[in-house]
Amino acid sequence: MTEPDSAATRPPLGALVARLAAEPAVSSLTGRAQASLVVPDPAWAPVLAGISEMSRRRPLVVAVPLASEAERLAADLVEFLGAGAVELFPAWETLPFERVSPGVETMGRRMEVLWRLRTGDESLKVVVAPARALVQRLGPHVEDIEPVVIAPGDTVDPTEIVGDLVAAGYRREYQVEHRGEVAVRGSIVDVFPATADHPVRIDLWG
Repeated sequence: MTEPDSAATRPPLGALVARLAAEPAVSSLTGRAQASLVVPDPAWAPVLAGISEMSRRRPLVVAVPLASEAERLAADLVEFLGAGAVELFPAWETLPFERVSPGVETMGRRMEVLWRLRTGDESLKVVVAPARALVQRLGPHVEDIEPVVIAPGDTVDPTEIVGDLVAAGYRREYQVEHRGEVAVRGSIVDVFPATADHPVRIDLWG
């Protein structure tokens, strides 16, 4: 078996990050408690990638005015730092006191970011958030919630898996079609994680 080619897994613009960190305007920020650096909108991602490379702080929290700007900036930063190094912390789509629940994907993405922060994930370099997301309250006992993690070869109890998922807010259905749903058919457990684009099948071989 050959080792994966590191160049193949490198972000498309990852080779530029070290040069961006060495840019005088960026390197001059080293060791300063407060600083102002004015850059045009298209340069936000490369400048922040350079700052992330230069800084020892993990992660950097970047606040922007609008959700659309946060999404665009996070996508741009992935090109420099890689998908696992950048997280978008989204805001609720609903206003306070509205009788409408936020989207399942939004709730899942917020929980994923909080979990990575709680566990001190060193691979997380930048968290991008719209200002609205940073001022919204977190759910009760959010610090006690842990993800359900299953790896190939694990011995697990399907009843326990489904119980944990239902306790976390998943709905048990006959067939999984939407995020936040789980279904059981014999030794097969189908689950659609809140942060995934496709459902996952867990096949328990005995």
